[in-house]
Amino acid sequence: MTQMALVIDLNVCVGCQACVTSCKEWNTSGESGSLADLNPYDADPSGTFFNRVQSFEAGSYPNADTIHFPKSCLHCEDPPCVPVCPTGASYKRKEDGLVLVDFDKCIGCKYCAWACPYGARELDEARKEMTKCTLCVDRIHDENLSERDRQPACVLACPTSARLFGDIHDPESVVSKAIEERGGYQLMPEWNTRPANHYLPRITTSASGCGSDGCSCKGTGAAIEAPESLDSLDAQLEHGQLHLASMATRI
Repeated sequence: MTQMALVIDLNVCVGCQACVTSCKEWNTSGESGSLADLNPYDADPSGTFFNRVQSFEAGSYPNADTIHFPKSCLHCEDPPCVPVCPTGASYKRKEDGLVLVDFDKCIGCKYCAWACPYGARELDEARKEMTKCTLCVDRIHDENLSERDRQPACVLACPTSARLFGDIHDPESVVSKAIEERGGYQLMPEWNTRPANHYLPRITTSASGCGSDGCSCKGTGAAIEAPESLDSLDAQLEHGQLHLASMATRI
C-alpha cells in the first residue's frame, strides 16, 4: 500500500515559519475551508494551524544550540484517532495512506484529539470541527498542476529543503532513501502507531566551534576546550540534549 509522508531534516530547519504560513494560506482557502484566527493581535490569541514549529534550547555552553522542531499530523499507519471516532469522520485512505477528516460527519466531540498521542489535532473554534494536516491532498493529486507543484505547500515553501515528500513504501523514493541513508526515525515509536512521517536526526560536531581550526581564537589562549561531540541521536537523548518526545505533545 502506498504511504505518503513527510521526512523532516532537523539539521537544516531554521525555524523561519515559512511552512507554517504557507500551510495556513493554502488550507484556509482550499478544501479544508476557513481556519479560524480569533483575536490574533491580542494578549490571548487563538487560531487553527495544521503545522507548527516549536523551538527550544539544548546543550550547554560552548555547545549550546537552538533546535527547531516542526510538528504536524504524522499520518500514522495504525492511527488511534480513527477507531475512536463515533461518526466515522476520521478515516485512513487506502490509495495514499493519508489520515483525513470528513467535515460533514464531524461533530466536534474531540475523541480523536484525546486519542492522538502527538497532539496533532485542533478543533476549529469557529466551525466546531476537528481539523488536521491533510498533506495538501487537494494539491498532490491535482493533475492540473505541474509535477513540481504536486507537493504539500509546506514542502514548496521551505527555503532550506528541510522537508521531503514522497511514498515511504517505495524504496526508490527520495524519502525512503533519506530514511535509510540518514537514519530517519519515527516519533515516539513506543505508542505503536507507526507514524508515516519521519525525522532525520541532528548531527552535532565541534568542527566550527571554539577551539577548532576554524575558530578565530585558536592559538590566542582564549580557546575553550569543548566537550566530546555527541554525534548520534541516542547519545544526545541520553545526555539530555534532545527532548523530542516531550516536545512533541507540548502545544
